[in-house]
Amino acid sequence: MKVTTFSVEPNIPQPLQPLKELANNLWLSWNYDAVMLFMRLDYDLWMESHQNPAQLLGMVSQERYEELSGDDSFLAALNRVYERFQAYLAGDTWYTDGAEDVVAYFSMEYGLDVSLPIYSGGLGVLSGDHMKTSSDLGLPLIGVGLLYRQGYFQQYLNADGYQQESYPENDWYNMPVSVCRTDDDSPVKVTVQIGESVVVAQVWQVRIGRASLYLLDTNIPDNSEHLRQITASLYGGTKETRIQQEILLGIGGIRALRALGINATVAHMNEGHSAFLAIERIRELIVNEKLTFDQAVEAIRPTSIFTTHTPVPAGNERFAPELMHKYFHSIVDGIPISYHDFMALGRENPHDELEHFCMTILAVRLSAYNNAVSELHGAVSRDMWKQIWPGLPVHEVPIKSITNGVHPRTWLNHDLQDVLDRYFGPRFYDDPTYLEIWNRMDRVSDEELWRTHERRKERLVTFVRERLRSQLKRRGLSGTQLGTANQVLSPYSFTISFARRFATYKRATLLFRDRDRLYKLLTNTERPVQVIFSGKAHPHDVPGKNLIKDIVHFAQQPELRSRIVFVENYDMGIAKYLVSGADLWMNTPRRPMEASGTSGMKAAINGVLNCSILDGWWAEGYTPDVGWAIGSGEYYEDEEEQDEVESKLLYDLLEREILPLYFDRGRDGLPHEWIRMMKASMAELAPRFSSHRMLMEYADHFYRPALANAARVRAGAYKAAKSLAEHMARLRKAWPSIQVVTEPALPDRRLNVGDDVELQTRIHLGDLKPDDVTVELYHGPMSTLDEIAAPTRTPMTAKGAGDNGTYAFTAVIRCTTAGRQGLSVRVLPRHPQLVDEFVPGFVVAG
Repeated sequence: MKVTTFSVEPNIPQPLQPLKELANNLWLSWNYDAVMLFMRLDYDLWMESHQNPAQLLGMVSQERYEELSGDDSFLAALNRVYERFQAYLAGDTWYTDGAEDVVAYFSMEYGLDVSLPIYSGGLGVLSGDHMKTSSDLGLPLIGVGLLYRQGYFQQYLNADGYQQESYPENDWYNMPVSVCRTDDDSPVKVTVQIGESVVVAQVWQVRIGRASLYLLDTNIPDNSEHLRQITASLYGGTKETRIQQEILLGIGGIRALRALGINATVAHMNEGHSAFLAIERIRELIVNEKLTFDQAVEAIRPTSIFTTHTPVPAGNERFAPELMHKYFHSIVDGIPISYHDFMALGRENPHDELEHFCMTILAVRLSAYNNAVSELHGAVSRDMWKQIWPGLPVHEVPIKSITNGVHPRTWLNHDLQDVLDRYFGPRFYDDPTYLEIWNRMDRVSDEELWRTHERRKERLVTFVRERLRSQLKRRGLSGTQLGTANQVLSPYSFTISFARRFATYKRATLLFRDRDRLYKLLTNTERPVQVIFSGKAHPHDVPGKNLIKDIVHFAQQPELRSRIVFVENYDMGIAKYLVSGADLWMNTPRRPMEASGTSGMKAAINGVLNCSILDGWWAEGYTPDVGWAIGSGEYYEDEEEQDEVESKLLYDLLEREILPLYFDRGRDGLPHEWIRMMKASMAELAPRFSSHRMLMEYADHFYRPALANAARVRAGAYKAAKSLAEHMARLRKAWPSIQVVTEPALPDRRLNVGDDVELQTRIHLGDLKPDDVTVELYHGPMSTLDEIAAPTRTPMTAKGAGDNGTYAFTAVIRCTTAGRQGLSVRVLPRHPQLVDEFVPGFVVAG
């Protein structure tokens, strides 16, 4: 049966028309006054629509619209919010460079709001905060991703507490997304060769304040049924599904930008999923600008940024050689490159034919700017990928770190926002880059902060009871059994929250290791304690699912049923209640496997104190004034020993420090020392782990330089890229013949602090000249591990004309410290267009 489709829009009266614009811009997601407008439309329908303003507009009755169109109170509130929205769009911003070029930010998932379920967890929420902050700052940045028909799975537990998954369909025509259209009003579509098939993708737009996100969707009639499944679900399907999605994201994403007329000259890959975009950018330059492959590589590398989020090799996306061979031709169509050379781009050892193709390595090799997401993660990443730069000391591996942050207005509870707006003043809203404003926390009275926190905890308890009642009803319980949901938790008990992905390394059940000790904590009537858990395990992660089941089983003891609760289907909505209503945020990953983590940051800006392993962001955020550290950052060979030691430390902290401090009340009934730590947590951590600080660092260290590189590279018909490619070709040919002929000879005398020493070495450069390379002394104090601990790099100068390609180089160094010293000579490539001197494979050390 043939079906003709058409769209019907709600008939909204003229005075209420701004609601339509507000509903389709996710500015609403971090402005609670705007959310309140939609709740006032019809609260029951608001909840039924899963807090989706776009869908709600189609559910409200015409009678209700007519009623509100004459309600002066509602219209006044609507006009205030809409004026604020318009002022935001037209207002001044931090970024004022005004270039026409833009940065294209690619991510597999975006956690922007509960109304747009295309995210799974931390990576997506970070991407969402990245987009919102970009809007606040006025950055020339647009987002690119995929539109998943089912998003990430919905979680529910069976009667035994075992996780089950469901995959509800998303109705995009009732969500805050819109189809991108051409001048003749037809949908914008692009085609991508994926394997043997030509796939058509339709492009959708999400408005996020001033910013835009573009999403590709293959679930359209132009494709056969199996091709429509490519964008069926996030992180679903097989490895083959994943490579198809990543070809679509990378290659199709670049083509979508071109079809939209967006001049994206810089690409930022958030994790390796989108790394094929670099291949597409190379193909464009070869086809359109007639560059060679090497020239195109040198043109896109200085305009490419890559952020890695994974601290373990196994967590990085890898594809088997046979799978890569199947899709090879469609990925590199139009590029003169062999299968062997292409696979080498994604291999740690380019000559290992059996090594799988790694998307992270592809992104690293083709990006001039690489970064990890915390200081500790930066050190871990440099060590993990050091083989890509053989000959470099680990600390010089060119992977920097920009620690993640969170978008304050999204994650601050609205009650607390009202308090801070009053005490901080209008600049708190108008200028989010003025991070020093958090120093005004001492203006807030202890009583007002604590009463606000108590209200948030009451809301958390009410919310959890409602969710639990729904969970029990779904399992078929009724009557008295259903009534037990009204007895769980207490707004007067000390509340611990643990909410995150249930991967085994996050050790959700570390608190359960000594169950007798935990039982005593939970049943103490003088210092009552309760714990709320939430989080999803990956559908194929059976050990992760068993952790959830263990928690549910332990909580079924009659004395504990009201004190331990697992809230199903963790999402952004649940997270907002937990990070604002708990007393303590607990995090117990196995160090150093937490790249950054952002949930603790969200808790901290709400005055919820952290108790965590010194991993990820907490390794740099922790001080005794703002929370508690479980251990001192030790590493263990034996995981069993680690769990035993750190679980005991956790119990000790709770029993001896945390609970006594919380329950120590003054004559006014307030825990003043606890409140002091809440204020310190907000004042110290909120500015340091704000996404505005994060994006300003990205802009200063990566975006501005890369945009400048883009203009420089394409000037003069890509003259700079051609020059650098020619130079690198010469280096590649001559590099194997470079040798340190003679090591620097030290003077035959005792050296004292303050002495200057002239050293000379002879380097055979073959067909190269001294201006083609940098020769330097690498020197400094020696460690007990026979490594140069704090190296100094001193350039050496060529002396004389050279003899058959061998040149003398000299330098003077000063003895600045006493003790055992070390020195070495090394040769690096040099060229005025080279953004990063540490090019893989181009280091010769003496």
